[in-house]
Amino acid sequence: MKASGLGWAVLLVLLGLVVNGKAEIYIVTVEGEPIISYKGGENGFEATAVESDEKLDTTSELVTSYASHLEKKHDMLLGMLFEHGSYKKLYSYKHLINGFSVHLSPQQAETLKRAPGVKSVERDWKVRKLTTHTPQFLGLPTGVWPAGGGFDRAGEDIVIGFVDSGIYPHHPSFAAHHDDPYGPVPKYRGKCEIDPDTKRDFCNGKIIGAQYFAEAAKAAGAFNPTIDFASPMDGDGHGSHTAAIAAGNNGIPVRLHGHEFGKASGMAPCARIAVYKAIYRLFGGFVADVVAAIDQAVHDGVDILSLSVGPNSPPTNTKTTFLNPFDATLLAAVKAGVFVAQAAGNGGPFPKTLVSYSPWIASVAAAIDDRRYKNHLNLGNGKALAGLGLSPSTHPNQTYTMVAANDVLLDFSATKFSPSDCQRPEVLNKKLVEGNILLCGYSFNFVVGTASIKKVSETAKALGAVGFVLAVENVSPGTKFDPVPVGIPGILITDVPKTMDLIDYYNVSTPRDWTGRVKSFKAIGSIGDGLMPILHKSAPEVALFSARGPNIRDFSFQDADLLKPDILAPGSLIWAAWSPNGTDEPNFVGEGFALISGTSMAAPHIAGIAALLKQKHPQWSPAAIKSALMTTSTKLDRAGRPLQAQQYSETEAMKLVPATPFDYGSGHVNPRAALDPGLIFDAGYEDYVGFLCTTPGIDIHEIKKYTNSPCNSTIGRPSNLNTPSITISHLVGTQTVTRTVTNVAEEETYVITARMHPSIAIETRPSAMTLRPGASRKFSVTLTTRSVTGSYCFGEITMKGSRGHKVTIPVVAMGHWR
Repeated sequence: MKASGLGWAVLLVLLGLVVNGKAEIYIVTVEGEPIISYKGGENGFEATAVESDEKLDTTSELVTSYASHLEKKHDMLLGMLFEHGSYKKLYSYKHLINGFSVHLSPQQAETLKRAPGVKSVERDWKVRKLTTHTPQFLGLPTGVWPAGGGFDRAGEDIVIGFVDSGIYPHHPSFAAHHDDPYGPVPKYRGKCEIDPDTKRDFCNGKIIGAQYFAEAAKAAGAFNPTIDFASPMDGDGHGSHTAAIAAGNNGIPVRLHGHEFGKASGMAPCARIAVYKAIYRLFGGFVADVVAAIDQAVHDGVDILSLSVGPNSPPTNTKTTFLNPFDATLLAAVKAGVFVAQAAGNGGPFPKTLVSYSPWIASVAAAIDDRRYKNHLNLGNGKALAGLGLSPSTHPNQTYTMVAANDVLLDFSATKFSPSDCQRPEVLNKKLVEGNILLCGYSFNFVVGTASIKKVSETAKALGAVGFVLAVENVSPGTKFDPVPVGIPGILITDVPKTMDLIDYYNVSTPRDWTGRVKSFKAIGSIGDGLMPILHKSAPEVALFSARGPNIRDFSFQDADLLKPDILAPGSLIWAAWSPNGTDEPNFVGEGFALISGTSMAAPHIAGIAALLKQKHPQWSPAAIKSALMTTSTKLDRAGRPLQAQQYSETEAMKLVPATPFDYGSGHVNPRAALDPGLIFDAGYEDYVGFLCTTPGIDIHEIKKYTNSPCNSTIGRPSNLNTPSITISHLVGTQTVTRTVTNVAEEETYVITARMHPSIAIETRPSAMTLRPGASRKFSVTLTTRSVTGSYCFGEITMKGSRGHKVTIPVVAMGHWR
């Protein structure tokens, strides 16, 4: 089982790869402002800085001349310090941070660190992926798309940038309409690379930008052009899947093995797709390439960035999780007005497993939606065993003889091939299997990905079996079983006691001679129809793999005064486009669609919904969009009960527990309500710098190094950052925090109420306020420790408007005596 299917896939692994003997990749920042914050002062170069949330005009003469000036300075610095040919500069970063990445020896890196004008030299680290019924589940066709002119206008002219594994451009999810072609988007300035194999352009009006970034991967010797493709072509499947979830065309039939599983659609089916490939099949990617991709995407003019990548633990070489080249680049992207959705990570259900830390990013947790696939195996003794199998049934009203793979070996020496997992048809006796149900065992090979359910079905088909059963005899902790579409009747029995029932029945019904050979096969059974989904009222639930809070501020895992994740969105068993080149998921090799899980799938749901908000409210800042999504989210499931989270029980089986803000943030996204939130909690670049400046243990020189901004903040504490949530990790006595709301609707009077766990007293002031359109008002929240429980307490603040708006924000605090 590979990571994106299991969902452990979006991990930025902190490995500095030693390659070519000594040389390694380093990301270097230097003195001098990047384009986005340069206010003038250098001889001959006028200011290029933008106000917070403004778009940068990268085509202007001012910007292009200052950009080439910065690049020349990078080249001069390296040229003065080192001999030509002893290093290789990979990228110059000019727009969001001022610096470059370079391949050189550790000794040269030490020299560079001491050079005048150099602010930081950090060894690159590696990244990996985090790895369609959801539009209906989220209410988009009836509640949201009509507001934007219908599905064929939903997200129109909004550009979503995907930093991922590329795209398969020939997929129907990305086709341009011939009868109603896409017009140009003047604000977007990205380019389209040509496919070196087909000599065809990657773009078609729907896809409007396609570039790939692999300089660091090539320098490290990790890039293999035959499987990684020296182009934006998706060599994995993951990038096509995430792009289709956010912005795939509406009404695309999902067909596999002759069955249609429904119609797929992106959240914003009319949005444009801009591809920045920086992730690769076998090794993931390098931060140097990812930063270059983000820098380019913002330069090109994307509105939204969808990121299914993040670090798998805080960077050890910076003091804080919020400051490293990756998060600093994203902060500058937000300054440029780009909304960033990032997968929260797949290390759940354990606490402090998040890989998306910073307040300027929307960190997305994964939920299970209401669609479940179930199947059953009927035995000759009258028992029905439940299992998973996206398959047709065996012939109705008919039973078939069952034969175990180990009992139909052609040659006993074949046992060295682990024949019970049914991956090799040539070791089994076709005469004994034909017309029967083949019983196979789920070995460890399936967990590591060297065996697949797809291959079991191919083996059964090749031997003429009517169907197959794959039975799990023991479960490794953390193994997650997903239903896999197959063309013949087939079922996976995941419950070990049910597997024992099957084995007992088979053994009792199968007489053997004294050597153990089968005399005759007498066990019979039939396989049910698993193609129809069952819709559950218990949805949504927080998926087992979804990373959990509390958020951390540094490598010693100290708790941050900031809630993460921010929001919950569907991320389990999502149908979407797949690249036929993609081998990342052995069960979907060569297919046009895949059904996979991960916070990788949740992030593009939010990216697409953010595009719908941006379309309706083009002037809104990234923080305003994030606020609207968070304050209107729901903490109840379809049956009206509080959200639940999947968790491990003491026996390592899965159980459901009441979910908390550490599982879901503010709640599950509600797109219809987000279009009209009433009030927003806005914040901009200066506010985020203030948050950094007040975070304990953070070096103000580090902040200046990454943001080029001094610390003259007035917010006092990080908990005063104007986010739509309140978190105090160390509450001693009484603490008051302030928030500012802005009315984005008509004049309305709001009544403010608060509730909290009894061990902490909560009070809000004022208790009501009236806001005119566009007006902003402050309110304060005072928390007081009444008793110390040794654990976090949860509550919420609700603002009910006289016109029917309702705004809620979560409150999280841990009381201490000192």
